[in-house]
Amino acid sequence: MESIVDTVVLVAIAVVGAALARRLGFVAPLVLLVAGLGLSYVPGFPEAHLEPELVLIGILPPLLYVAALQTSVPAFRLALRPILLLAVGLVLLSAFVIGFAVHWLLPQAPLAACIALGAIVAPPDAVSATAIARRVGLPRRVVTILEGESLLNDATALVLVRVSVGALSGIGVGFWDITGQVALKAGGGLVIGMVAAVGAAKLHKWIEDSLLDDAVSLLTPFVVVIVAEELGASSVVAVVIAGLYLGHRIPYLLSATSRLQMDAVWRLTTFLLEGVVFLLVGLQLRSVLQSIETDWATTAQVTSLVFGALVLLRFVWMYPATYLARLIPRVRNREARPPITVPTVIAWAGMRGVVTLAAAQTLPPLTQKDVPYYPRELFIFIAFAVIVLTLLLQGTTLPALAKALGVREDTSAQDALAEAGVQHSASRAALEALEVHADGAPASVVDRLRGLVESRSNNAWERLGNQRDETPSVAYGRLRREMIRAERHVFKIARNEGRIPEEVLVRAQRELDLEESQLRRSEE
Repeated sequence: MESIVDTVVLVAIAVVGAALARRLGFVAPLVLLVAGLGLSYVPGFPEAHLEPELVLIGILPPLLYVAALQTSVPAFRLALRPILLLAVGLVLLSAFVIGFAVHWLLPQAPLAACIALGAIVAPPDAVSATAIARRVGLPRRVVTILEGESLLNDATALVLVRVSVGALSGIGVGFWDITGQVALKAGGGLVIGMVAAVGAAKLHKWIEDSLLDDAVSLLTPFVVVIVAEELGASSVVAVVIAGLYLGHRIPYLLSATSRLQMDAVWRLTTFLLEGVVFLLVGLQLRSVLQSIETDWATTAQVTSLVFGALVLLRFVWMYPATYLARLIPRVRNREARPPITVPTVIAWAGMRGVVTLAAAQTLPPLTQKDVPYYPRELFIFIAFAVIVLTLLLQGTTLPALAKALGVREDTSAQDALAEAGVQHSASRAALEALEVHADGAPASVVDRLRGLVESRSNNAWERLGNQRDETPSVAYGRLRREMIRAERHVFKIARNEGRIPEEVLVRAQRELDLEESQLRRSEE
């Protein structure tokens, strides 16, 4: 019973903390992390401990899955080169450079353990960077690169962590062993992800109930991860591939009601998971601090080295990766040369989060007979410190940096123009379909549908240049919402007076809610 109460309390605190962060304009993960750290010093407040299996199988898969669902596959494909350079090249470089640097400072620590630490802190977080990037209004290609990097770099890092831990336990590995394992795990994850995605797509196509669609969608990332883990493949790659495929196919697989409902379900799920995870990170910091046996001078020295190396390596990697590739004619002809401010902002967007937290917990305890001594608690503290420092330093300053460098993009005019052009073609197709199928329908219904199509087409063109305080579509939305509010009130009064049963009220409210939801979406 106590664990249930503790869980409810944590969720409630996470919700309040996230609401406060939004109200004040701060980054929610940072606020929750600080709140957790503060609560850990409150007498009697329950201690928190995150098991790595819970994070790797219970928390990380749905977060990655939702991020993949929301990623544009065409944009991802066009940005694949820079994504792979960051997600594979930079992660491997960071892991080995940090590993050798830490081994140089702590020669008593095995090199394999130091490289494992480098792999743990190497991958940026999928949640923090993209959330800030979208809020700041970074160019779409920059957002796509950050999203793609955070989706794929977890696989590289986690595979390298497992290989390094294996070496720490006495399982000898060389370069070709590592390369073979990475290729095998990634390839297996790719196959499993595609098979699972095709299976889930067939289920969605067959299902006609929106609640069952939600259930299948919620189960998909967990099933994919469990199967991939059992078969020894990369569960991260499998989940990402399944999410990318299904996200691209969702318009063909789900009904309008299922899409609206599934979007709401996943938004709530990710909101709660992200909030609770960062709150738990803060709650664990105190116990991590108390368990460190290394002297504070050495702890500060190693932590500063790791954090500084991570920041510096990302800058050192970004500029050659951006500009040297454009010496190749095919790349130069296909991709415009970005100003130096763009790789600068991408280099600064290196916040760490959930993956670093989970990977740190997988370091083997010193009680194992075949594990040589190494400062495990120090390494776990460094991982936590990197999360805090990157969120505190980079997370809070990224918006100001992007604004100062002018790396922002307002695509509203281009989007409106593209929408208006496609809407014109869509309206013409709708009118043609209306004429074909209108035989026998009342003239009033046909006229009403024709007016609806013309109104929608006009609204799309209206967004291009109408600068008045209230455009016709805005006025329509405002007035229709007032009408919906009045309709709701009448239904509630009728229910209260016993003139209609509760079921009628629920059905009427659902129809009105869907219409109001569509109105708000059209105005965003």
